[in-house]
Amino acid sequence: MSQPKTGILLVNLGTPDAPTPAAVKRYLRQFLSDRRVVDTPRLLWWPLLRGVILPLRSPRVARLYQSVWMEEGSPLMVYSKRQAQALQAQLPDTPVALGMSYGQPAMSDAVDSLLAQGVEHLIVLPLYPQYSCSTVAAVWDELARILATKRSIPAVSFIRDYADNSHYISALAGKVKNSFAEFGEPELLLLSYHGIPERYASQGDTYPQRCRDTTRALVSALGIAPEKVMMTYQSRFGREPWLTPYTDETLKELGGKGVKNIQIMCPGFAADCLETLEEVAVQNREIFLEAGGEKYHYIPALNDDASHIEMMLDLTAHYR
Repeated sequence: MSQPKTGILLVNLGTPDAPTPAAVKRYLRQFLSDRRVVDTPRLLWWPLLRGVILPLRSPRVARLYQSVWMEEGSPLMVYSKRQAQALQAQLPDTPVALGMSYGQPAMSDAVDSLLAQGVEHLIVLPLYPQYSCSTVAAVWDELARILATKRSIPAVSFIRDYADNSHYISALAGKVKNSFAEFGEPELLLLSYHGIPERYASQGDTYPQRCRDTTRALVSALGIAPEKVMMTYQSRFGREPWLTPYTDETLKELGGKGVKNIQIMCPGFAADCLETLEEVAVQNREIFLEAGGEKYHYIPALNDDASHIEMMLDLTAHYR
């Protein structure tokens, strides 16, 4: 009996098509309309989103995108495409497609592309190392919506997350060691993860635990004292409490307490994007230096590093 043809679907969050207010508005409208991301009752949320948030936020976010935009496009899109191409090069007989939860290329187009190539077994790898209902579950929901339109659906292997996968931890540790070798060992290594509302965690989202799992495994792999590593959460949105400690407030406090030398990494991001290149590398650097810090270095995401592609090969090998 022949093996069903396997294909791999890589999924990331998405990005505007251009660093313009109109493109950002289209992207944010789709992103912030997902109930997995914002679960506020629609009667309250729609007027706020369309009447206040999108008109006010889109021009400001567009200016921030302009500051990090690459010649080939949005950093997240550029690195995500490179990841898919590199993985495809390693697996010439296994179709690989890239889809985004929001924006282009749409997940639906990526799935259709794989099915058109005769794929009967779909390996889905959401590029979110730590599970959250607002990211990984949103991919699951969208995949279910896509397959609900098909008369024949493929077998599906869904990789929930990889927070403590040995290849992932090894890749992160390699980035940190290279940074320490180039810039010297700092007083503190700050691991900044994207935040979620505290309420999501209290209702069962395992995201905080998975962030702690990554932090613990990385500290062990680096062999450094746990007190030289701190874990924080960034990119909060809205007024309700999010996971703490907050990255920006922590950096301000550390600078005020006499900490002079920090290196910071964002282990939850598989590709550099606005939140890492602008918020963490630029805005948070200014906060730390203005508070009294002297040295601040952002350690880039794994992006299309060879070690990252090896990790993807390892994650999918069991299902291929």
